[in-house]
Amino acid sequence: MPPLGEAGAHVAALHGDEPEAPGLLDKEVRQLSAVRRFGATGAVLMAVGALGAGAQPVLQNPVLGQRVLGLPARIPSVALSIALTGSIMVVIAWLVLGRFAVGTLRKGNIPRRMSRSQLDRTLLLWMLPLIVAPPMFSKDVYSYLAQSEITARGLDPYKVGPAQALGIDHVLTRTVPTIWRDTPAPYEPLFLWLGRGITAITGENIVAGIFLHRLLEVAGVALFVWALPRLARRCGVASVTALWLGAANPLVLFHLVAGVHNEALMLGLMLAGMELALRAIESRDPIRGRNLALLLGGTLVIVLSSAIKIPSLLALGFIGMALARRWGPGLKPILKAAALLAAIAVATQAAVSLGTGLGFGWIHTLGTANAVRSWQSIPTLLGMGTGFVGVLLGLGDHTTAALSLTRPIAMVIAALVTLRMLIATHSGRVHAVGALGVSMAAVVLLFPVFQPWYLLWALLPLAAWATRPVFRVTAVTLTVVVSLIGPMPNGGEYRPFVIVQAVTAAIFTVLILIAITYDRIPWRRQLRADDNTDPVSAYPGSS
Repeated sequence: MPPLGEAGAHVAALHGDEPEAPGLLDKEVRQLSAVRRFGATGAVLMAVGALGAGAQPVLQNPVLGQRVLGLPARIPSVALSIALTGSIMVVIAWLVLGRFAVGTLRKGNIPRRMSRSQLDRTLLLWMLPLIVAPPMFSKDVYSYLAQSEITARGLDPYKVGPAQALGIDHVLTRTVPTIWRDTPAPYEPLFLWLGRGITAITGENIVAGIFLHRLLEVAGVALFVWALPRLARRCGVASVTALWLGAANPLVLFHLVAGVHNEALMLGLMLAGMELALRAIESRDPIRGRNLALLLGGTLVIVLSSAIKIPSLLALGFIGMALARRWGPGLKPILKAAALLAAIAVATQAAVSLGTGLGFGWIHTLGTANAVRSWQSIPTLLGMGTGFVGVLLGLGDHTTAALSLTRPIAMVIAALVTLRMLIATHSGRVHAVGALGVSMAAVVLLFPVFQPWYLLWALLPLAAWATRPVFRVTAVTLTVVVSLIGPMPNGGEYRPFVIVQAVTAAIFTVLILIAITYDRIPWRRQLRADDNTDPVSAYPGSS
């Protein structure tokens, strides 16, 4: 039986084994340090700009009226320029960091990469300013706080929204975006239970609540920093490259850390659960004892991730197909694996729903986000475009009817792609991690609503499996575009002339900084190892 990681010819365009590599040369280490400082400076500028251009609370704003810290809020156009400058710097630094992570540096025919410790320190340095900064790019964290308060009061967050449960003038309701004030919680019970614990600690203190929610998401990031290199080695991919494309991705920094989105915890638990389960399935030892505990534990962790947000439950299907393949060919092992994992999933979800006291109301609010007509979503854009054409032709506005067709058709296509990947996983042509990534990509692209951070549902598992330039170039391009042309730092909108002024100032500033650092950072070309300097140390332990 061929190994699970062996790819068929039809996936050769995306995947190929990628060996680990020795460490960097002395000159390259110095240049890496310069890139690290450039990105860290950008993160600091983002944090400073967020004091005036971030998604600040309406009430309990700690910098309001402060002489120094409150200055950015009094000059919002300048604050926006600073935040955008920092964002561009972080994205550029990440792109240049890729030269040290992908293995394009060579001494003769030997590729070299930065070490795991070098990448970890870079990621930590870029994250720290954003951990203490005000929220950016989204106001969802204020909905988290309000829904957690509703849960703490013993009310049903799946039946009432913040305005009805807390009152329109409540300190937490005031900062919730208007569109969500009357909307029940779209999140699963485990997340609201964790939020209830945060509320028990912070009460109505918005700043403390934001900080604890952010620490929760940072814990999620730490989980997939742990899982990604292990999954990458399982798929024959260089661990540092997977971490660069996945964990160090600007979308992670901007939207999971700075934006405080619960996708961080969902994805961290999902990937950690996959690693635990695959460790048992791909072991040469029988699935009993320790391996059985790993399989059950990994399955449990994946189900818990779906109790944060439901899309991660898709990972369970690919674990099931990998397990069925381990047990042998035919339909019987598939049914056996499906029955086992389904029983664990149902039992765990029921235990979480009943144990938290929140019940099963979350089932009825899963489609809450569909109320937003997001033009970035392909099926929604097609439906809105069809309705607009109808209006132009004088046939009336049939946008709602068009959306009722385009959205279900898109979901059917995503389901067919997922089914194809499940079959490919069972046959061994595609590894479970890669198949999950491809399926998540189909779901994200065909989902009725699109948000920038949704790309990470697919990008993180694919970062641990796909190695070909056709994928990596596409992933990098999407990351850059979505990172820089996405929500404003305050989570809302500015007047067009303010945006134009801020973007112009940011670009001009970044060009000056590139000119200043031109001799220290390899902006134009890949590094050439034309000296005889030995690597500072062997991969992966160098610092």
